Amino acid sequence: MIASAELTNPAGLHARPSVKLTGLAKSFSCAVEIALSADGPWVDAKSPVKVMRVKAPRGSVLHVRTTGAGANAASEAVMALVREGFGEHEGNPHG
Repeated sequence: MIASAELTNPAGLHARPSVKLTGLAKSFSCAVEIALSADGPWVDAKSPVKVMRVKAPRGSVLHVRTTGAGANAASEAVMALVREGFGEHEGNPHG
């Protein structure tokens, strides 16, 4: 399953959101990957180092691909996290 959402938090996919994303991805047994293009390259969302290397600024569209048992739930959870801006608020990039 592939879903996508725009990064709306002030700093985009920086360290704190990367940690939140990988923590959430690790809570699912299915494969969770992210990319800045629907064509890839795809990155393992369970790897904090790989996620931080994506360096997606605010306004980027983050694509999430999930496969395996629980893929729909994982995709919905990750999309919710992205749409909520990783819990960060305008003017307070640290949440």
